[in-house]
Amino acid sequence: MNLSPTELTPDEQRLQAEVRTFLDDRLPPGSYPMNLGIGGWDPVFSRDLARQGWVGMALSPEYGGHGRSAVERLVVVEQLLARGAPVGYHWIADRQSGPMIERYGSEAQKQELLPRIARGELSFSIGMSEPDAGSDLASLRSRAQRRGDRWRLTGTKIWTTGAAHATHILGLFRTSEDRYHGLTQFIIPCDTPGVTIAPITFIDGTSDFCEVSFDDVDLGDEDRLGEVGAGWAQNTGELVLERGGVDRWMSMFPVIEHWATEIPWYDHSAHEDLGTITARMWALRGLSLSIARLVDDGRSPVTEAAMVKELATRWEADCVRFVARHLGRAPDMTSANPWESLLARAMLVAPSWTIRGGTNEILRSVAAKGLNRR
Repeated sequence: MNLSPTELTPDEQRLQAEVRTFLDDRLPPGSYPMNLGIGGWDPVFSRDLARQGWVGMALSPEYGGHGRSAVERLVVVEQLLARGAPVGYHWIADRQSGPMIERYGSEAQKQELLPRIARGELSFSIGMSEPDAGSDLASLRSRAQRRGDRWRLTGTKIWTTGAAHATHILGLFRTSEDRYHGLTQFIIPCDTPGVTIAPITFIDGTSDFCEVSFDDVDLGDEDRLGEVGAGWAQNTGELVLERGGVDRWMSMFPVIEHWATEIPWYDHSAHEDLGTITARMWALRGLSLSIARLVDDGRSPVTEAAMVKELATRWEADCVRFVARHLGRAPDMTSANPWESLLARAMLVAPSWTIRGGTNEILRSVAAKGLNRR
């Protein structure tokens, strides 16, 4: 059978059906708060999902993972996000920290952390952005100073998603003055003395974002991830996992799906907007699927992932605008209707979607430079 890279194989379709059946039983409508994207922290649900073999899918079996493909993980993730499932607790560990540790970590790090990630026991947060760095990550100033076989970490990270719930932070720190080759990653347990985590109340009342301070945090060299000075290259590869997936365009999916079922047959304008949304969504889904297949082929599609994230961010903003317009009034976040409340939240937070994972301007620069080299 000759299938295009943007089609699912029969085995992938069977996995899709299996996940849908599980979610029908585990998350019946009304049994959980609906979420936009990866919001919602529920360690019990994460462990239940892990028992199905759907956390740590990409990790090797020798480290407790399941040796599944990037495409198979996409199939599972797509169904979770379509339901607005509470996946925040395990999300970052599953999506990027686990694969990064398996690729760059020491044998001791792999043996200690990866099986626990695959069981849904650990929650990771990513310490990258800083108050004075803006979108220029290479200008970060948080430092790790070496003292024999120990490291002393100082500085502040901001907009660190999920840090208040996390067990570990994978942080990027400056270890020399070289702009790009002077950065190193560290795996930091959140209960390490000197680590202070302060949730930031966001415009919609949530506090998923955090400010994380490191005040003379003492770590051993065994907590370093990868080679000294290799942090920039490692971080760039990590962003491929973050930018090119379906999570970058499915934040609004539950709202859109509900809205589509409520459109009167005679509302031609709404049907026209729904057609536009659907066509663009199908294109984005094909792009994300093709990126997953590139990852499975051993490639690092940095340029492609940047392009998808930029396109997806603009699409999500259009979705919010289309659905809100057809509501005919400003949605109320305190509404008893959970869909109206979710739409109101989306209107407030949608501008932030253009920042997470890289601003649109930065992504266009990454894509342009990548295409110019080809």
